[in-house]
Amino acid sequence: MSRKFKLDLNLKSCLLALLGSAILAFGLYNVHSISNVTEGGVLGLTLLLHHWFGVSPSASGAVLNILCYLLGLRTLGTTFLAYSVLSGGGFSLFYAIFEQFDPIWSQMADQPLLAAFVGAAFVGVGAGLSVRAGGAPSGDDALAMSLSRLLRQPIERIYLISDLVVLAMSASYIPLPRLAYSLLTVILSGQLIGLIQRMGRKNPVKTTC
Repeated sequence: MSRKFKLDLNLKSCLLALLGSAILAFGLYNVHSISNVTEGGVLGLTLLLHHWFGVSPSASGAVLNILCYLLGLRTLGTTFLAYSVLSGGGFSLFYAIFEQFDPIWSQMADQPLLAAFVGAAFVGVGAGLSVRAGGAPSGDDALAMSLSRLLRQPIERIYLISDLVVLAMSASYIPLPRLAYSLLTVILSGQLIGLIQRMGRKNPVKTTC
């Protein structure tokens, strides 16, 4: 039997996904990229594979993100994938725009604790808005949304567990003080994503077949 796919998109959710992507890109460029306070998930795993096995993050990141999106497509349907393409494309576009300017808060390079809090706010709000719209701006978000649906667990718990696993493995080559700041930012950002996702929200993602 053939499967019939249909999209159920609306303008409000599309704009919300783009807004989230813009906030996320702004935070990653102006905070994370200069502070060396990183996230866990796919990003941390690509760095781990590069350090120990010499695998390029461009290659491993592409493969891991595709696998996460395929899981999201199977679990959450084609509407999820459409919002994710919008969110991910919007993130790339906005990041490319922000790169044309100098970072606004260059002093955060020497203030990792402040960067952990500020970076978590941008990641949590940005990714949270995109997830609330029904899309995933990165493979991390696609994986968290899928596992949250499959395991019937709060999305912030899924984020925390996956990030803790990656950060624990990263302790094999990253100094513990830096990991402590990264742990703080992933805990805060994950909680924010879950909070924003639940705020008066009707789930716009539908499994279609």
